[in-house]
Amino acid sequence: MGQETRGVVESVKDAIIGSIKGSGEIVNAVVETVSGSLVNVIKRTGSVGTALTTTVSDVLRGAILGTAQIGGDVAMAAKGALLGVLRGTKEVGGQAMETIGASASAVVKTTAEVGGDVGAAAKNAVEGAIIGAKEVGLNAEEAASAAATGAIKGAGEISSAAVEEVRKAVTGVIAGVKVVVKEPFR
Repeated sequence: MGQETRGVVESVKDAIIGSIKGSGEIVNAVVETVSGSLVNVIKRTGSVGTALTTTVSDVLRGAILGTAQIGGDVAMAAKGALLGVLRGTKEVGGQAMETIGASASAVVKTTAEVGGDVGAAAKNAVEGAIIGAKEVGLNAEEAASAAATGAIKGAGEISSAAVEEVRKAVTGVIAGVKVVVKEPFR
C-alpha cells in the first residue's frame, strides 16, 4: 500500500469514526464523509479512469474500516458508501457505472476483511446505488446491475461461498428495481 493510499484510507477512517460518534447515524455519516472525501481527493489528484476507481476503493475501505472499528453496522455503511460515491463522482464527473461496480466490489471485500455479513453489505450497496442513481439522474436498473456485478466480482476474490452468499443477496428486486447481474464478469 503506497503512502497516498494509506493516507486516504486512514483519513477517511478517522473522519467516519468522528462523524458516527458525533451523530450516531451511520448512513448519513458515511454518505457525507465518502462524498466529501472523494471530491477533495479527486480535485487534489485529478483522478480519472483507473486512478478514480483506485481512489474510490481507498475511500470506501476507510469508511468500512472506520464503521467496523467503532462497532457500527457495516451493511448500513455499505448503503451510504455507494450513495456517497454517486454524489461525489457526480460533482466531479467520472465513469459512473464502472465506478459503481468498483465501489460495490471494494465494499464487499472490506466487509469480509472485518468479518461482516458480505450478503447484507452487497444488498445494501445495490440499494445505495439505486437511490444514488435516481438522485443524480442515472438509470437505476443499470446502476443496480453494475453494483450487483461488482459485488459478486469482489466476492470472487474472497471465496466461492462468498460468491454464493452475495449472488443470493443481490438477485431479485431491491428497492423496487429488478437487479440483473451481468455475466461472465471475469
